[in-house]
Amino acid sequence: MKREPQAAERRSRGKRPASRRPRGMRLSLMTRWSALIGTLLTIGILIALGLNHLFPDKPWLVLGASLLCVVPLSLITIRAQMAPILSLYRALGGTVTSYRDGDFSFSLHWPQNDELSDLVEAHNQLGNVLREQRLNLVQRELLLDTMVQNTPVAMLLVGDGGAIVYGNVAARHLLNEGRRLEGHHLQELLEHANPALREAMKRGGDGLFTTGDNEEEEVYHLARRRFNLNGRRHELLLLRQLTLELRRQEVQTWKKVIRVISHELNNSLAPLTSLAHSGAELVRRGQTERLPQILATIEERTRHLESFILGYARFAKLPSPRLEAVDWNTFLDKLAEQVPFRRSGEPPQGQMLFDAAQMEQALLNLLKNAHESGSPANGVTMDVRRVQDMVRIEVQDRGPGMSDAVLTNALVPFYSTKRSGTGLGLALAREIAEAHGGRITLANREGGGLTVTIILPMVAAGE
Repeated sequence: MKREPQAAERRSRGKRPASRRPRGMRLSLMTRWSALIGTLLTIGILIALGLNHLFPDKPWLVLGASLLCVVPLSLITIRAQMAPILSLYRALGGTVTSYRDGDFSFSLHWPQNDELSDLVEAHNQLGNVLREQRLNLVQRELLLDTMVQNTPVAMLLVGDGGAIVYGNVAARHLLNEGRRLEGHHLQELLEHANPALREAMKRGGDGLFTTGDNEEEEVYHLARRRFNLNGRRHELLLLRQLTLELRRQEVQTWKKVIRVISHELNNSLAPLTSLAHSGAELVRRGQTERLPQILATIEERTRHLESFILGYARFAKLPSPRLEAVDWNTFLDKLAEQVPFRRSGEPPQGQMLFDAAQMEQALLNLLKNAHESGSPANGVTMDVRRVQDMVRIEVQDRGPGMSDAVLTNALVPFYSTKRSGTGLGLALAREIAEAHGGRITLANREGGGLTVTIILPMVAAGE
């Protein structure tokens, strides 16, 4: 028996292990040891018979002499037979230790064709499988490391104490002029980083921040994820540059705005031009009885165009909320005087801080959409209640609801499914909700209809 690297097997990595080759007649361990013991017994008997023939009257001498001959011979023979088996066991233990240490380059050889050869073959096949798996794992790790290192997203893995465990190439250029980050403390690097990045790190959570001014302005998105690694708390920081994506999106948005405004202006200016020409022709002919109707139509189209332009201006110039103490019951009573709806829920007691004018505009848009959805008037409800430290406002209707595609885009500015819609009602409501630190969601109701939910932080007057 010998323990040797299998160069041929290493050359055949990636291939299926070859089947065991035939080694002639197979002798099992039981057969070999039975033959050995039988041979030793036969030799002992022959020695005893020979000595008994020489010393027929001395049986004890014959027995003692036979034992002196057979026992050493048996011990020497058994030891000679057991030596390669014990060596094989030691080799098996050594290769298992090598496997545990990640070294799969060894295999075993057993010259006999018996049960131990089957064990050695199975052991070698296990080594081949582990070696192939290790090779595949190394290749995957190399591929993953290459992808992580060359991604434009700056990636930082920070330990619980603030020490940087890992940083890719983008993170090195962003924080340490291309030098390694491992072993440095994040706070030490942030002291020399851009103030906007430092401020974004201090705020915590995900979000956008901007560095530079004017032409050198860069927009980044910071994402944080916490998890346990090897029993210790770690934080993964992802910094992605969004400047190019946002600029492309900005161009697309402006194109869409220009198309919408051009379409609306053309729809209004073309009739106005025609009506003005018709009015001038009637005046020339002295037929002035139709002038009031023409002027009324011109006025209606002008007011519609003015309302359209003011809607865009209101969305583009939404000021920061002016927080003031407002009583919810009084606020809802005033709202009900403008648009009818059924009230449900129990509004928060006491005065809360929010911009009443902006919130009224947002809720009026939602109620108007609910009535225009085809819902019965008594199917439009508003539910205002306190949920923990938040205020939950739900505007519900019994219209047809929205398809999945419309739900996905309904909050996008200028997106509308109405022929005369501007696509600003829900977008303006979302802007107002987010300006107050809240959010807005849309969902279809069971039995038909839509639920628009605004969730606002609970800020009581005097806090």
